[in-house]
Amino acid sequence: MAEQHRVHPVDVESPPPSAPEAPPSLLQPEKAGATAPAAHSRPPGKRRSRCCTCLCWSLLAIVILIVVIAVAAGVLYLVFRPKIPKYSVDRLAVSSFTVDDNATVAVTFNVTVTARNPNRRIGIYYQGGSDLSAWYTDERLCTGSFPAFYQGHRNTTVLHVLLTGEAKIGSELLTELQQQQQTGTIPLAVRGVVPVRVKLGKLKLWKVRFKVRCSLVVNSLSASGDVSIRSSSCKFKLKL
Repeated sequence: MAEQHRVHPVDVESPPPSAPEAPPSLLQPEKAGATAPAAHSRPPGKRRSRCCTCLCWSLLAIVILIVVIAVAAGVLYLVFRPKIPKYSVDRLAVSSFTVDDNATVAVTFNVTVTARNPNRRIGIYYQGGSDLSAWYTDERLCTGSFPAFYQGHRNTTVLHVLLTGEAKIGSELLTELQQQQQTGTIPLAVRGVVPVRVKLGKLKLWKVRFKVRCSLVVNSLSASGDVSIRSSSCKFKLKL
């Protein structure tokens, strides 16, 4: 009897069995020192947006502050109508003016200064620590100080200031001074720096400094004769 062969059915639609996958450590060797990429806690775009917002708010706050200060200054100006004080040198008396062999002059001046406060609602406190000096060209001849006092509203005060000192002016400048004394046209300058505090109504402001520059032309610097002021002009400047 012939042997019967058995036929086993095969599923031709099934995919062939795949080979087992190798572990990840076998497929790609681990690199020494390799680290995982750090994750951003916040996208860069959001950080830039927040910085721009902060900058805009800061600029807005500065603009508002400037506007508030400008408005306050405008209100104060309309209420108090501030005017610049006026100063003049009305008289210069020479108590002594001597010259030694080294062309050094020793000088004592008595200067009469008139200070005018034209403001109706503003007072001025002239404080200590001022500096007043008389100059011939670029040489400071003598120095003194402005008296401390309070000047009220629409007040005019006449002050007498004593200036003393000595300066070595040199032979050339001394010769020029002698020639000008003969012609009766000697240029002098009186300079002053005075610390003051301004009073607006009942409000006393912080300390500032007044700078005064007066240009004079006198006929003589002799202590034996009368000194007349031929011309005088003063300029005022506020120094913060």
